[in-house]
Amino acid sequence: MATDRSRTAGRPVAKKAAAKRVAAKTATPRKSAAKKTAAPRTDEPRLLSGGNPQIPKGYGDAPVQAYIAAMPGWKRELGQRLDALIERAVPGVYKAVKWNSPLYGIEGQGWFLSLHCFTHYLKVAFFRGASLRPVPPGASKMPQTRYLDIREDDALDEARFTDWVKQASRLPGERM
Repeated sequence: MATDRSRTAGRPVAKKAAAKRVAAKTATPRKSAAKKTAAPRTDEPRLLSGGNPQIPKGYGDAPVQAYIAAMPGWKRELGQRLDALIERAVPGVYKAVKWNSPLYGIEGQGWFLSLHCFTHYLKVAFFRGASLRPVPPGASKMPQTRYLDIREDDALDEARFTDWVKQASRLPGERM
């Protein structure tokens, strides 16, 4: 009889323990899974594909300077140079970073130019580039947009670039 009691007495306890294990598995995620999905936090901007810096959206010079500072290698110096040429050509130019690209425009009139880093070059987009003379060399799927791709060993014609910037700033800007 003692053996019968121990068998029946143990069954409810075993069922309760099994129910607790099932509830625990369904109620909380495993800690190891949470560790795998958590990304390490750093103060440095992350570089996206092609070396394009991931900078939070923002208006003004500060986000643009943060983008330029985060540009990898030779592109940083080129970005500083282009930014200075744009500021000189269009005093009071309005700046922002949107979609991980610096934008330049006239406040209240829209954007006329953007920069974007790729693996082997820096792309300058003139949103109304088809109206510039001479027309920048790079075609786009958008009929009005023209591109200037600048590679590491390319010589930048500063006079032509400055002229394009001045022309572009006088055209109606893109609303974004």
